[in-house]
Amino acid sequence: MDSARSNPSEPAGSLQSRGYRITVDDGRESFFALSIEDASSEDAWLMSDTVVALDGMR
Repeated sequence: MDSARSNPSEPAGSLQSRGYRITVDDGRESFFALSIEDASSEDAWLMSDTVVALDGMR
């Protein structure tokens, strides 16, 4: 497994972010997700489901 390393001499890549509303169970349930991607690499991305407010986590 390769480890991710930061090299300060290399310029930072361009990050893109997108928000999604994902619907499942024939439309009965939905949730929000956030995607952060490095535009220069198909393998460098992060996707996470989100909550609208912290109160929604309790």
